[in-house]
Amino acid sequence: MPDIVVMFFLLGLLAGIVKSDLNIPKAAYDTLSLLLMLTIGLKGGMALYGNLRWSLLPELLAVAALGAVIPLALMPVLRHLIRLSPADSASIAAHYGSVSAGTFAVALAFAEGRGLPIGAEVTLYLVMMELPAIMVAIALFRRYKGSDSGEALQGIWHETLTNRGVILLAGGAVIGAMYGPMQGANVTELFTGAFHAVLALFLLQMGLTAAETLRPVPWFHWRLLTFALVAPFVLSLAGLAVGLALGLPSGSLLILTALAASASYIAAPAAMRNAIPEANIGLAMLAALGFTFPLNVIVGIPLYHQLALWLG
Repeated sequence: MPDIVVMFFLLGLLAGIVKSDLNIPKAAYDTLSLLLMLTIGLKGGMALYGNLRWSLLPELLAVAALGAVIPLALMPVLRHLIRLSPADSASIAAHYGSVSAGTFAVALAFAEGRGLPIGAEVTLYLVMMELPAIMVAIALFRRYKGSDSGEALQGIWHETLTNRGVILLAGGAVIGAMYGPMQGANVTELFTGAFHAVLALFLLQMGLTAAETLRPVPWFHWRLLTFALVAPFVLSLAGLAVGLALGLPSGSLLILTALAASASYIAAPAAMRNAIPEANIGLAMLAALGFTFPLNVIVGIPLYHQLALWLG
């Protein structure tokens, strides 16, 4: 049976498909996403408490390099094989090089539920992959246009680094690492204890949103839809290869593999709207949230786990 949190996603997807009047207000969804990202940051920071060491630097740099390489590899595929415009190619490359906090949370819950060993630094993977992917995709687009990107990129760096997701993940990790699981327990236990409940409600809304994105299914974008279903499995192999090369424990390996296979639907859309206004963000959301996210949550993560066990 799938993890119980996945069933909430399926419930939301079903409710959306049958056009139920079930609805989570936008303010409630924003609160859930904020709580989820802050809790992920706190959990990671508390795991880092007393475990910060310089030996983590090569691992984090390798993860950042993975985030930078993915859009480099995807840009020509999207441009010439999927036949998208340069703006849309760069935008979707950024979405798929960047990562999904929701997919991370489901992979984390999956690993914890099976008692898999997880490195303290896995929360940092989110930030280390997200920022390079967005910046590389923007640089590729600006190079294609032949425009001077220096001053403009400074503004994008600021916007990307101050994105609410980055602030909450990084800030939560710093707070958790400062106080640890004991000193800050009177506050952190409230967040970490409710992690699975918040994730379940978040996934319920994601199911509703995915159903809305798919109504009606735009079959004329069949090349992009095929890409959205095939890319996660190909990208997961890249994440798996990097994780195996780094000698990550099985839980960390699964999480890195799932992140490589995921696509952003929070940070990347916000960055792309401002950096590449010519891009159709709806196309990126259709691929990332309508197809890739459900694929990863329902079948991808268990499959990546089995693949990691087989290759490990």
